[in-house]
Amino acid sequence: MPRMIFVNLPVKDVQKSTDFYIALGATKDERFSDETASCLVFSESIFVMALSHEKFAQFTRKAIVDAKQATEVLVALSCESRDEVDQTIGRAVAAGGSPDAGPKQDFGFMYSRSFEDLDGHIFELVWMDVEAAMRAFGKDNAV
Repeated sequence: MPRMIFVNLPVKDVQKSTDFYIALGATKDERFSDETASCLVFSESIFVMALSHEKFAQFTRKAIVDAKQATEVLVALSCESRDEVDQTIGRAVAAGGSPDAGPKQDFGFMYSRSFEDLDGHIFELVWMDVEAAMRAFGKDNAV
């Protein structure tokens, strides 16, 4: 079984967050979803768990950060192309997210942009030509 990552996010409205991530291309796994939690599948190894604040609080003793006021984590997702980066940003905006929460970066061999979801969580979308990056960094062992 491949190693998997589950990004657990506290959200104000589970259904609205579910709709947002589905608009980005996720599918909902009903087996691990109810009115307090939604399991959103991006690939066989990447999942977002949209959890109500009450549900999220069951997993931590710490206060839940208001992601619109403070940044706790930046989640980076790889993309197959520069176009996929831009198209995903477009889908995020159309679904109610905010574009370019951080500066757009274009180094030729790497291109990234970001968006904020409905609750202010920041996702970075990154495309990289690894061989060109290794050459740019002067690495002799380009992949």
